[in-house]
Amino acid sequence: MRRSLPKLLFVLLLFTNAVVIALMFSTSALAQATASDQTVATPPTTPAATSTNAAALEKARKDAQNPIASMISVPFQENWNFGIGPADRVQNVFNIQPVIPVSLGANWNVITRWVTPIVYQPYAVPAANGTLVQTGAYGIADMQPQFYFSPKKHSVVTWGAGPIFLVPTGTPYKYLSQGKFGIGPTFVALAQPKFGTIGVLVNNIWSVAGHENRPDVNQFYLQPFLNYNLKHAWYLSLQSSGITANWEKTTGRWVVPIGGGPGRVWRFGHQAVNVQTFFFGNVVHPQGASPWAFRIAFTMLFPKPR
Repeated sequence: MRRSLPKLLFVLLLFTNAVVIALMFSTSALAQATASDQTVATPPTTPAATSTNAAALEKARKDAQNPIASMISVPFQENWNFGIGPADRVQNVFNIQPVIPVSLGANWNVITRWVTPIVYQPYAVPAANGTLVQTGAYGIADMQPQFYFSPKKHSVVTWGAGPIFLVPTGTPYKYLSQGKFGIGPTFVALAQPKFGTIGVLVNNIWSVAGHENRPDVNQFYLQPFLNYNLKHAWYLSLQSSGITANWEKTTGRWVVPIGGGPGRVWRFGHQAVNVQTFFFGNVVHPQGASPWAFRIAFTMLFPKPR
């Protein structure tokens, strides 16, 4: 029973997220239907009101595509990594990564981004008869707080730079933590021409302390992204979920995912949300690692008052 508990929690997590997403779209459809039914009873929307709503939606979409925009956002990101190992296992990573800007006087902001992964990690353990028992670990993995110092006034390119930290919070420690404290630089730059957004985020972390029996950490992360805007607040994304390199390895060092998918910014009353779906193929990956992945992201947007 104990061995089946993580698997049960994993199934419940998938089911819960599916229900939440289904309810979100159902609520949107119901709201649109209700608005349609009330068209006769309510005054028609004026062109000025329509223009104002469209402008607000466009600004929300523009800010949602900027990882260091001057607004509070709370992304919830569900990732399924398929085809792991000879038994074709599935890893699940649910990221909670709130982004909060803090003003530093008249010229600068510091944008905090705190990544908290909740992970189901499949693994195989030998049983008494020598066969492999398929099970896994479920819990919080290592956190990665990030801090971007960014000027409030930008020209063509918006940028931010600062430190990123690795905190060994993984539980169970044996399977979900690297066992090291780490630090390194992180940098993001982007431009937002008329068609959408193009940018890149890059960082590298080195371990500076931690458990002496765990391998040193020297890991690289690169995420290019390109968004092409469509009508009615829809957009298409072409990006990587994060090109990574473990510099401590001599073989199987790189993971190179490439993919993309559609997204849309919605408004539920005064609340703006950004919904995205992605497919990724890992064109380079270590033997036994996941060859492809699927992601659903749901982000609540809270523009700061002027």
